[in-house]
Amino acid sequence: MTSRQQESLPFAAQAIPFDEFLASGKLPEGYLISEYVAQQFVERLVHYVLSVPAGSYTMAQLSHLLEQIDSRAQVFFFKRLKETSPESLKDFAPLYYGFMNEFHSLLFT
Repeated sequence: MTSRQQESLPFAAQAIPFDEFLASGKLPEGYLISEYVAQQFVERLVHYVLSVPAGSYTMAQLSHLLEQIDSRAQVFFFKRLKETSPESLKDFAPLYYGFMNEFHSLLFT
């Protein structure tokens, strides 16, 4: 699929190369163009991290990717992770507490 075809498809219909994003720790400039697109990205990222085999990515790689998105989307990632697979939070605990510590003041506003 060419980039021109990719641009003409709605975001929800596009394949997201999470493996590439996790490996590089970077999202393309302007990739998450709206709050809706960011939410869709997070929904799909949660599904991806819960469905790929262990060892496909590291917590450090996931952390670098999450740092590239808006803070509200970061909180949404952990909310959706908890809702989708509450037992998985133990696997993501170091990442969760690292990010939530940063947003402690936001949690009570």
